Formats: sequence, C-alpha cells, structure tokens
Amino acid sequence: MTTSRASRLLRKPGDPQRATFLELFFDLAFVYVLSQLSQVLSQDLTWRGAFHTLVLLLAVWWVWCSTATVPDRFDPQRPAIQLLVIATLVGSLVMAVALPEVFGAQGLVFAGAYVVLQVGRSLVLLVALRGHELQRGALRTLVWFAVSAVPWVAGALVHGTAREALWTLAVAIDYLGGKLRYPTPGLGRSPSSELPSAAEHLAERHRQFFIIALGELILVSASTLGGEGFAPYRTTAFVVSIATTVLLWRIYLYRAGELSAAAIAGSADPARLGLSAFYAHLVMVAGVVVTAVGAKLVIAHPSGHPETAWIAVILGGPALFLVGRSRFEYAVFARVSHDRPIGLIALAALAPVMLLVPPLVAALAATAVLAGVAIADTTHARGHEPELPSPPG
Repeated sequence: MTTSRASRLLRKPGDPQRATFLELFFDLAFVYVLSQLSQVLSQDLTWRGAFHTLVLLLAVWWVWCSTATVPDRFDPQRPAIQLLVIATLVGSLVMAVALPEVFGAQGLVFAGAYVVLQVGRSLVLLVALRGHELQRGALRTLVWFAVSAVPWVAGALVHGTAREALWTLAVAIDYLGGKLRYPTPGLGRSPSSELPSAAEHLAERHRQFFIIALGELILVSASTLGGEGFAPYRTTAFVVSIATTVLLWRIYLYRAGELSAAAIAGSADPARLGLSAFYAHLVMVAGVVVTAVGAKLVIAHPSGHPETAWIAVILGGPALFLVGRSRFEYAVFARVSHDRPIGLIALAALAPVMLLVPPLVAALAATAVLAGVAIADTTHARGHEPELPSPPG
C-alpha cells in the first residue's frame, strides 16, 4: 500500500470529531463484558477474588482503550477500519464468555482472544500504514503486545498462583508500555503527536463507556429482581439500586463530565490529559462494577444477615466511584470539591455500623451519601457562576 493509500485511512483535519455509530455499536458488547466481570467478583467475594477481578478488568479495559483510540486517528467510514472494530467486538465477546471460568478451564480461551486482538490489531495497522510515518507507531505497539503475549499465554498453561503472577506481569507490561509511550529499541518512544488528542471525540468516548457501565448496573439489578421475584423488600432494594444508578450518572455528569472536551482542548498537553481521563474512568467503571455486585446481593438478600464482604462491596463500589470522580475532576479543574472526600469519609465511617443492620439498610445508607454529594453539587451550582475548565499544567 502506498503512502497516499495509507493516508486515505486517516481522519482529515476538518473531519467531525463526534463519536460514530460504529463506536457505540462496539461499546454495546461491553455491557455483557462488565456484567460477566461482576459475576466473577460475586462468585468469590474474597481479597483473592477481588484481585482476579482487577486483573481481568484491566485486561478488558485495555482492549477497549486500544480500540477506542483507532477511530480517533483513522476514518471510521473506511471498510477496513469498520472491519477491524467489528472483529474486536467479536473477540471481546469471546473473552467475556470465558470470564466466569477464566482462572479455571477457560484461561487459554481468554488469554488467546486477548493476544489475538491486541497483536492482530497492531499487525493490521502495520500493513495498512505501509510507507506512512505512522507505521512506526504500529510497530512499537506490536513489539510491546508481542512481549506481553508471552506471560499471557504462559499463564493460561499453568494454574493457581503461577497463573495469577504471570497474568499480573502481562497486565503490568501492557500498561507500562502505554504509560511510557511504547519505547522500542531502534524506534524510540511514540511522540505525543501520535497519541489520541481529539478533544470532543475523547470526551464523548469517555461518556459513552461510563453510560455503558451504568447500563450494566441496571441490567444486573433488573435481572436479579426478575430471578428472585417481586417481594416487597426485594422490590425496595431494586428501587434503591436504580436510585443509586441515577445518582452516579448525575454526579458524573456535573460540570467535569460536561466540560471534559473543553478541558482537553485547552490543555497544554491534550494527549496527557486524555490519558489521565482514561485512567480516572477506569476507577469509576470499577466502582460501578463493584456497585453492581452489591446491588445483586442486596436485591437477593435484602433482610439477610450482613457479612463483611457484602458491606465491603455495598459501600466500596460508591467509594471507588468517588475516588475516580475526584481524579477526573482534578484533571478538568485542577481541584476537587469538598463533598467528594467528605462522601468518602462518610462511607468509611458507616462501614462498622452497617455490619449490624440488614444489607438493604446499608444500601440505603450508601445511596444517602451519594444523594448528599449530588445535593452539594446542585447547591454549589446555584450559588456560583458556572466554572470554566482549568486543567493542571
């Protein structure tokens, strides 16, 4: 492929930055991916189970991030790019199907699909960009994904602690590569100009994925109620879960969610701020996944005897969300509202008391804390002029 033909795959400077229907279609697969992740955690509510879930979340998130950046630079109307995204959608679903047994019999399916997706995408772009200066970037990512493929596949061939250690190493290699901009012998590091920096597109992709995560919370809540029946306490727990979902959406959207595109565009280093927002969203999505596990427990056992692990997920999910939301707010405004840390302190203070009450009461308490944060946001908005983004330098 000549340089001119490779250039046709790229977005033109004047092309719209809005996310496309192709990208929204791709995101739909992750409703199922996230619901499977919550299933992994709910099956093993221990520190080891939480660690397993974290490793798997980091893997599927990296697949999403690596794919989400493709339409930022490449024209999503081109059949080759559409085929690449759709192939990744199918591979992501294969990974999701394997998730509940991924540390058992389905480890090779998950790891194999992950490696094929990451290495395969880089190979396709390497060939498609032949003769173009961006081909070097595709080669850098190919080298790093090929390196991480070794512990991914090796981990799938062993069991227990050995698999955990090898997959942790594989995830660390993938994220370290992204953090360091894929330094490669003979090629150096990817320049900032190769990183995603289209402000409107990046911000919209963040918002879309977070809404997808909230969709997973709604799906888990509704399916649990449907499976358990419409008993009064369970129905109340379902209503509390939906209220929590609405509050997560409201807190996320307030100002930082609305102004993230302007913050990225106005930053001295848009690519760095975009990556910072990606990581902040990872923490928020983790909070939603944990919240979904808590909702499932509360709807199934609203008046049951509380266990420490149950209270940890019921309160820990909203706490994780507030941590990620605080980081996101700092990325946009270079400061954090007082109600965020106050909400975190309140959730931590409630934890010992919630061990003495039914799970439904604990869920109500977590929802009340989120409601307090949302009310504080609304009160602040009424008393002040709309704040403009001021990302840290």
